[in-house]
Formats: sequence, C-alpha cells, structure tokens
Amino acid sequence: MLGLMPASAEEKLDPNAKQGGAITITYKDDVATLDPAIGYDWQNWSMIKSLFDGLMDYEPGTTNLRPELAESYEISPDGTAFTFKLRKGVKFHNGREMTADDVKYSLDRVTNPKTQSPGAGFFASIKGYEDVAGGKAESLSGVVVVDPTTVKIELSRPDATFLHVMAINFSHVVPKEEVEKYGADFGKHPVGTGAYKLGEWTLGQRLVFERNADYWHKGLPYLDKITFEIGQEPIVALLRLQKGEVDVPGDGIPPAKFQEVMADPAQKARVVEGGQLQTGYITMNTTMAPFDNVKVRQAVNMAINKERIVKIINNRAVPANQPLPPSMPGYDKNFAGYKYDVEKAKALLGEAGHADGFETQLFVMNTDPNPRIAQAIQQDLAAIGIKASIQSLAQANVIAAGGDKAGAPMIWSGGMAWIADFPDPSNFYGPILGCGGAVQGGWNWAWYCNKDLDAKAATADSIVDPTKADERYKLWGEIYAKVMEDAPWAPVFNEQRFTMRSPRMAGDDKLYVDPVHIPINYDYVYVNDVQ
Repeated sequence: MLGLMPASAEEKLDPNAKQGGAITITYKDDVATLDPAIGYDWQNWSMIKSLFDGLMDYEPGTTNLRPELAESYEISPDGTAFTFKLRKGVKFHNGREMTADDVKYSLDRVTNPKTQSPGAGFFASIKGYEDVAGGKAESLSGVVVVDPTTVKIELSRPDATFLHVMAINFSHVVPKEEVEKYGADFGKHPVGTGAYKLGEWTLGQRLVFERNADYWHKGLPYLDKITFEIGQEPIVALLRLQKGEVDVPGDGIPPAKFQEVMADPAQKARVVEGGQLQTGYITMNTTMAPFDNVKVRQAVNMAINKERIVKIINNRAVPANQPLPPSMPGYDKNFAGYKYDVEKAKALLGEAGHADGFETQLFVMNTDPNPRIAQAIQQDLAAIGIKASIQSLAQANVIAAGGDKAGAPMIWSGGMAWIADFPDPSNFYGPILGCGGAVQGGWNWAWYCNKDLDAKAATADSIVDPTKADERYKLWGEIYAKVMEDAPWAPVFNEQRFTMRSPRMAGDDKLYVDPVHIPINYDYVYVNDVQ
C-alpha cells in the first residue's frame, strides 16, 4: 500500500461560537435542482454541498484533501485501487444509516447515462465506466462493497485526480429508496447526510434549510436555519442588506454599485473578497458553420478587446489568454495568446471565406453585468463584420442551450464561467474541453473534441508520483497551448468575486456560520471573521 491515510483531526470548533440563529440569503434566479448528480452551477453547487456529503472533502479555506464520510483510506502501490473505510453511525436525513452499498449505488447512478449527469465523465477512470456509459451495464465493476463499512474502488488506469473527484458534489452519497421514491423529482426533494436538510421549497419564492440535528459532526452546523429568498434583483437585495432585512446578497455586489460600496468605510468593512480559480470565456460551437473553421475562431479571439471588458466590471479581473487561471498549476506564464488585432482578425475572416462577415447569435445570462459585457463583445465582433444578435436569457436557459449540440453558436459564460471543481489543471479540460463533456447536457459548449489531446490528458493524469508533478504540469501546459491553437474558446478574464454580509454576521455578537457548510458561494474563500 502507498499508505493508510487516516481521517485528519476533527475540524476544530470555534470555542467562541454560539449555536443557533438564522440568516437570509437572496438570489435573483430560482434553483434548477438540488440533486448532486445533476446540479452544476455556482448557485446550487454550494447549496448541494450543505445537504450532502462525499467520501472526501477539503480542509476549510485550503486545497488540502481530507476524508469526510470516509474515516480512512488506503491506496495500492500502483495507484489504481482505493479502499475506503466509512464512518459508522452516519445517517441520512430520513433516519437510515449510510452504508457502503449507498456509496456504490451513488457512483453507479451518476455514471448511468439515464441519469444524464453532466459530471459522469469525471469517473471515466473507474473500471467498468465504459460499459456503464455505453449502456452495456448498470453497475461499475470497479466499485466493490467489501462489507457494510468498506468500499473498494479499482481504476482502469492511474489517475492523479481521483481523490479530488471523490470530493466533488457528483460523488456525494444519496439513498436509493429516496431516489426511487421521487424519480426525476429527487432534485426537488433532496435527502442526504449533510449538515442541513431541506425544510421548504416554494418554487420561485424561497427555500429553507434546517439544521440536521443528527449530523455526524457533532457541534455543526452552527445555524438553525438558512432561508434563500428567490427573485431578488441584485440591486434590490443590496438595498435590503443595507436596511438589515437580509444577511447576504447571494449574487454579490452589483457592478453598478461596487464603487459606491467601496467608497463607504462602513460598507467596505463588511465586504468579503473571494479568491477563485475562474476563467470567463466565449465559446464557439465548433460543429456549427462558420465556427467549424479554425480561422474564424482565431479571428474572434483577436477581435475581443479584453482590457475594455475588464473596465466594465470595475477592474475586478485580469485579462485572460488561456483556459487556466494564473494561480492554477500548469498555467504557462510565457504563453502570449492572441493579441487584440482588428485588422489581422479581418484578414483571417477573409481567408476563411467570410470577407463580408456573417450573422450569428451570442447567448448570455441576463444578470448584470453580463448583458453589458455581451454588448461589448457584440461591438468588437461588429468591428470585423460579424453581426451577433444577443440572446439574454435566464441562467438555466443558457445552460440548456449550451448543452444542446444545435442550441447556441456562441455563449458568453459570465455568471456561469468555469470555476474549478477541484484545484488541478485537468479540471479545466475534461468537462469543458474534452470529448467526454461534448455530450447532451454537458458543459463543453464549444462541442470541441480532439481525441489526440484526450489521450495526452490521460497520459498527464497517469503521472501519480508527486515528485513528478512538474513534469505533469508541463504536459498540461502543452495541452492548453494546443487548445488555444484550435481556438474553441476566446478566454476573456479571470475574475475575483465580492459579496457582503450583514452586521449580524460580524462583531462580538455575530451569528456563526461554519466554513464548510456555508451555502453562499462555493468559490469564495472566506476569511475567519466571516465564519
């Protein structure tokens, strides 16, 4: 064995923390689903994390993995077998104790094509995945229940990201009887082992999470209740925060109000800046004419004035020139990318047979500042002869269009832009640039599939020896350089996020929210005085 990895010391509770209290969080859009196998946007990702648990998780505020529902795990010498010992006495919200059978069922379910999980591709290294994905089997042969508290997972190849995959929402454990009871509506009636359970969901109005009194981590969570109010425009939510009517505007500080908030010392003191591994980008559907021509896609990359777009969001980002954000391992600091060059972009369009330009559609989420960013992109495209009509829609509609091969020629990803599921360069490839993500309901909205790069990515992820990490990251840098040559995206910027909390969440009498189960924004790295 590579070694027995015991559970890290139980998360230390804040000795000053007070149990109890409730907070209210606002969102503009309703939640599409709370099913961990399905939910995959920044809004429901964090909510799901509060209702469900997985075998692994991260130490709060870090990228350090730690066991969660697993009490310990062992890894075989060749890195292809993981044996997890489960915590005893963990109960689902329905009162039943969780067992290894539930872990196997959950992994079988998320990879079954009938589930239509956008995360199925994450599990491609598990033995039997191809048979399940191809409809030849209902169960992953590589997931074996050894006994009620032990599950062994065998891989078809070494996978340096596997423990990270066991920490993402798609791996979270669900009870079979509840899934079968509600069927496709399980996402509206979620039952997990998490710190909170769903108390109420009135569509279009509110969701209420209630403290799970039987939560396995004694002492957590701190809050008794969290109410999510739906349908709140971000500017209205900020005004209500200022009046003390709500505690957190879930959509963050509206860009139009950012300078005003930061200029007021009292408000600025309650601002929380969140670090995130994020890239905002424009996708081009590589299966749709004229975006099936690489020269057209390269021309779009050269046409976008990224500096101007960054100014639209008050310089809360830096221009991007590749898929990976600067703080992600594998980011190539020497990569130049496509320079802003209108004349060269026009020349490329001419070479592609579109000297007079063409008409297309640009899909965008309808929450500010995204429509304004889309207008700037529209103007940049017009300068080289591309007339793009803007389709400004609710987040769920844009996601649906992107996941349909015939749905959207171009998408500005803002508000849905890629934020790493886990801190590894492979995560910016598989689901959004790899062949496995170019499926109905997937997140590869460019429908880009380069099988040679998929093979190279598999080679990179087979390097499990931590002493060879630099070699692995170099390989990933080469992969992304080739992606940019093929230009299925136009990367635009890497953004920071800002939100606020009410006075009730700060000061000596603050309400306490533990850092793991704060269902506000999964991508935020909260500082201690917010917890």
